[in-house]
Amino acid sequence: MCVKRGKTFIICGPSGVGKGTVVARLLASDPTLYFSVSATTRAPRPGEENGVHYHFLSMEQFERWIEEDQFLEHAQFVGNRYGTPQMYVDKAMEQGRDVLLDIEIQGADQVKMKRPDTVRIYVAPPSWAELERRLIGRGTEDMEKVKSRLARGKEEFAAAKDFDYFVINDTVDRAVDEIRAIMTAEHCRPDERIALIDQ
Repeated sequence: MCVKRGKTFIICGPSGVGKGTVVARLLASDPTLYFSVSATTRAPRPGEENGVHYHFLSMEQFERWIEEDQFLEHAQFVGNRYGTPQMYVDKAMEQGRDVLLDIEIQGADQVKMKRPDTVRIYVAPPSWAELERRLIGRGTEDMEKVKSRLARGKEEFAAAKDFDYFVINDTVDRAVDEIRAIMTAEHCRPDERIALIDQ
């Protein structure tokens, strides 16, 4: 029997929906999962480790990686560059590990274009009122920024219909269970299962 190849799963959704909590729970429940660490040109913050929180690159190195097509996706945000290095994703998949990417919708579109077999999962709040409550409850931003995040979330929400799956994060446990079920189902497709059987 040959070793199954891992799959890439993108977790997307509006700011404040709880993607980080859901991803952390998934990783804690399955040590074989690989969480893709992004590369960035911004300076490390206190306590951040290279290769753990981000792969910290110089602007020159980042641009060289773009030229060498080493990113699955990349973008610029507030003067800094961010991207998903494909070498680490490929290595994990070759080891049979599933990969989780927590990225923005624009990045998800780039990855899907480059690798159509990528599975995109949109995580949504149970309501916009609940999302607003969660954003305010974090206490990290003023109301103007909260309103801005909500507006952006509603704009991006239009793209959710094009995703492979749609998960409503009304409770973390349910959202995690649904994503686990999606990941299991994706490994039960005939093209993958048939290849696992010695003929």
